[in-house]
Amino acid sequence: MRRQRNQEQAELNVTSFMNLMIVLVPVLLMNMVFSQLAVIDLKLPAGDQPTVVDPKDVTLEVIIRSDSIQVSHSYLLQTVVHATFPKEEGASYDLEGLSTILQEIKKDPVFAQKTDISLLPEAGIDYQTLVSVMDAVRIYPAVVVTSVVDAALFPDISLGAAPDLATTTEVTQ
Repeated sequence: MRRQRNQEQAELNVTSFMNLMIVLVPVLLMNMVFSQLAVIDLKLPAGDQPTVVDPKDVTLEVIIRSDSIQVSHSYLLQTVVHATFPKEEGASYDLEGLSTILQEIKKDPVFAQKTDISLLPEAGIDYQTLVSVMDAVRIYPAVVVTSVVDAALFPDISLGAAPDLATTTEVTQ
């Protein structure tokens, strides 16, 4: 005679797994880094379209080179250099000095209503440096009453290529 085994149905116990999920999900959500996305509207060169350049228009430029940052403006086909900030070996660019000189330029009546600026990086300037310079020329921290707010300097940014060192004729102010 054959013996029949008592076969019981096995039950799946998920209680410990559910307890783990109840603890793990909030911990993971609290440690999650939420990315912030900031967008800056840039004006790019027109390309092949011919444009009429008005030499009476004042153009403010920040030239970013591998060894320095230079702030200048062009007026009547003459370039005037406001400041040059050399980059120390192994150090970063002097973005505070750049912001300070741009704040002084903004106080000039010629530039008081001006909102556009041209950034001219030379080839090989890394992306993070370009973004840091963009932030320095767009806004600066200003104290209003008792709080610190972001004041606008030159928020309309145009990008171009830095001129060659051999072809530039400049007047130092």
